[in-house]
Amino acid sequence: MATLIAPCNHSPQEDAEVLQKAFKGWGTDENAVIVILGHRNVYQRQEIRTAYEEIFQEDLVKKLESELTGDFERAVYRWILEPADRDAVLANVALKSGKNYYVIVEISSVLSPEELLAVRRAYLDRYKRSLEEDIASHTSGHLRQAMTSYKYTGDEINAKLAESEAEILHEAIKEKKGSQEEAVRILSTRSKTQLIATFNYYREIHGTSITKKLLDEASDDFQKALYTAIRCTTNHTKYYEKVLRDAIKRVGTDEDALTRVIVSRAEIDLRVISEVYYKRNSVLLEHALAKETSGDYKNFLLTLLGKDD
Repeated sequence: MATLIAPCNHSPQEDAEVLQKAFKGWGTDENAVIVILGHRNVYQRQEIRTAYEEIFQEDLVKKLESELTGDFERAVYRWILEPADRDAVLANVALKSGKNYYVIVEISSVLSPEELLAVRRAYLDRYKRSLEEDIASHTSGHLRQAMTSYKYTGDEINAKLAESEAEILHEAIKEKKGSQEEAVRILSTRSKTQLIATFNYYREIHGTSITKKLLDEASDDFQKALYTAIRCTTNHTKYYEKVLRDAIKRVGTDEDALTRVIVSRAEIDLRVISEVYYKRNSVLLEHALAKETSGDYKNFLLTLLGKDD
């Protein structure tokens, strides 16, 4: 369930004029930007971009970049993009960081094959290089393979295969040694339905979650990628809750992670993620955000959460 409820009777021309007025004068009216863009769905935002350019002969995205600053600017920028273009930007930022490769695994694990293809096309259009090219230039070995594989779809379950591959995965990740190639082969080619059956067999046989030994302070990029792929496959709402929890609880809030989850899930299942957050932490997500963020950035995130009244 989404947290964003957009009005049905908006006028993209009127919205464009309100935004243009917000940019006039000595200082930008950030609240007007939040009121308009924070309450419009993806289709309405694209209509506003088109109307703004037609009326004022200027790219709204570039105007927002020049008028806003800091975490607020980055959040609004990513929000106004179409989902595939946004994920292309997130992937590029992750690669440039040199450490947040798991974000690409997150994207590829949560999206459908069709959605992932749209991201690859958006990446090529934006950066004039393929996503695979950039992944290859920044990573190597099995990590690269894990980030560029295609996953099959389908609801069929092969129980014998699930049981045998549960054992293969156990051997592959036991004590963080073993055949990484086998782990990649299974996680990157099996359907979500088949993988969940495999993970269930793993828990049944070994009495613990398959991710239990994968993530700790000694984990490398490959192990973090495996952890992300497994968590996103089994229950992506719980995965996103943990991303938010870690971002809020760490010393120095991780605004990039907060922005990524809230902006990308507001029109999909952010309400469910918020409920999972409350059950896990006994604190409302909006209260935790309000405590750890400030200013226009805080107001914008709360608006996307549907908590701006």
